[in-house]
Amino acid sequence: MIAHLDISGVKYDIDGTTRRYVVGKIGSLDRYLPRHARKSVTAEVKLKEVNRSNGNKYECEVILHVPEHAILAKDSTVNMLAAVDIVEEKLKNQLKKYKSERITQRGAHGVLSRLKRSFQRS
Repeated sequence: MIAHLDISGVKYDIDGTTRRYVVGKIGSLDRYLPRHARKSVTAEVKLKEVNRSNGNKYECEVILHVPEHAILAKDSTVNMLAAVDIVEEKLKNQLKKYKSERITQRGAHGVLSRLKRSFQRS
């Protein structure tokens, strides 16, 4: 669970249900982070009520501060909880990419280990 999670509302009153939902969804994203980043990650969640010409009324913006990087996801929909769900999916994909870039692959993926396995077979 992400320990430092700031939730703020802009022209939107955050009730207990919405707060618990955001903490559950955004707080559980730490499983997609590398282990070294789990302790130092912070999240800023901004929930806004906007009036746009296309009918979207609610906007959710999340900024995750990870070591040497900041990950941003933003979306607006008719329902606040749906906006949180969409932002969560966007963040999952970005965190998976961040993790694959930061972590070196060890073990069976190396050239020497492939060479060793080929000699063991013959």
